[in-house]
Amino acid sequence: MSKTLIVYYSRKGENYWKGSIKNLSKGNTEIVAEMIAELTGGDLFEVNTAKSYPADYYACIEEAKDEIQRGDRPEVQRYLENLEDYDKVFVGYPNWWGTMPMVMFTFLEHYDLSGKKIIPFCTNEGSGMGRSERDLKKICKGADVKSGLSIHGAKAAQSRPEIEAWIKKVV
Repeated sequence: MSKTLIVYYSRKGENYWKGSIKNLSKGNTEIVAEMIAELTGGDLFEVNTAKSYPADYYACIEEAKDEIQRGDRPEVQRYLENLEDYDKVFVGYPNWWGTMPMVMFTFLEHYDLSGKKIIPFCTNEGSGMGRSERDLKKICKGADVKSGLSIHGAKAAQSRPEIEAWIKKVV
């Protein structure tokens, strides 16, 4: 029996939105992750850092840039108990400085993903998937990493048709 997991990191609060800063009660990536879960019947799991990022958007992205430059692996608040039961894993994140937030590296490197189908999606304000698909192929050894879906963050809530079409292609 095939099981699907949607694992994601999403930023609530201050976010870059159509050229300015907007306070979001729900992060863009979370909105997309929930749509994917609804469309696939998959289980949702939100990844969080043990230590919160700054509430200020600009301070947050500077910290994220420093983590990437240093190759940090921020501590994860909690891990999923059993990933073995899932054969399809959607991996969602905002594009920070051309890739996933480093906490997603920490989370994914914790598991043996061999034989799993990894299906990435990201939200961004114009930078697309960046190098995140290449990074996923490096850290998800033995997994089948599919082509990702890039969603413009400000349009996340209206992206259901695009998500549906993409799911039909990659699943």
